[in-house]
Amino acid sequence: MFNDRSILVTGGTGSFGRKFIATVLQRYKPRRVIVYSRDELKQYEMQQEFRQDEMRFFIGDVRDGERLKQAMRDVDFVVHAAALKQVPAAEYNPSECIRTNVGGAENVIAAALANGVQKVVALSTDKAASPINLYGATKLLSDKLFVAANNTVGKQATRFAVVRYGNVVGSRGSVVPLFAKLVADGARELPITDRRMTRFWITLQEGVDFVIKAFERMYGGELFVPKIPSALITDLATAMGPGLPHRIIGIRPGEKLHEMMISRDDSLHTLEFPDHYVITPSIRFVHGNDYACNGRGETGVPVPEGFKYVSDTNPRYLTPQEILALSTGLV
Repeated sequence: MFNDRSILVTGGTGSFGRKFIATVLQRYKPRRVIVYSRDELKQYEMQQEFRQDEMRFFIGDVRDGERLKQAMRDVDFVVHAAALKQVPAAEYNPSECIRTNVGGAENVIAAALANGVQKVVALSTDKAASPINLYGATKLLSDKLFVAANNTVGKQATRFAVVRYGNVVGSRGSVVPLFAKLVADGARELPITDRRMTRFWITLQEGVDFVIKAFERMYGGELFVPKIPSALITDLATAMGPGLPHRIIGIRPGEKLHEMMISRDDSLHTLEFPDHYVITPSIRFVHGNDYACNGRGETGVPVPEGFKYVSDTNPRYLTPQEILALSTGLV
């Protein structure tokens, strides 16, 4: 897939970008791997770790369309991972979140079309399904932009798809490193938003592997959702801080009690595959695709009427022991 190809990752210095690039360099022999991000310090630190000749580093913001077009010259594949992701910060700074997550998505699409990129996979979030917060709303808009972009390609071969998944174990800003730090610092209690709260969980490596498979599976217009387990926030806290009491601090601004990845309305367009779901486009494309059989030869079937994929009704839950195994060594 990536041998002798050029790959660009927006937000490439983030948790996902670093793991994705490390995986690609380990498994393939790409011609170029381009990190596109706005943080010069993180790029400097990443250059000390990734010294391969294939590596390129571009300082730039996804808000800057012209810079994106320069960075995407002769690029074959793009992973769009750049976003403003902190839910409370987005609630308090809505215009900044909109400029990056929505305007940035438009710029990525325009740059990919201008340069004839072959495939683009954009990272989404479970918060984009039936959103109640600004971050989720901006990512829903971004998802819609990437799906609809497949209808504006004309005769170009450029195709766009989206990957949506839940909380990433060990990523910066997540609750796992927070709990780990509190425990390491000798905390006498762990803060819990709500005892009923549940979340979908996926490891960084699982997320990376799923994105790589999305490049192989996609025709253009799909929204890929992995089948992943849920966990109770109380089980997570108990696993990471055994014996520590829990202090209830309340749900943060814009936060949900349970997360959703596929709504009942989305189920009308959803196919189930052995290890994932695909939400197919609700709009009709000029180029027709048989989404029931993907690029890897896997076949899917429509989900039952009224189906929804929500963290609290998910049939697969992590035990405290499984949570501990996932979180150990990730921070």
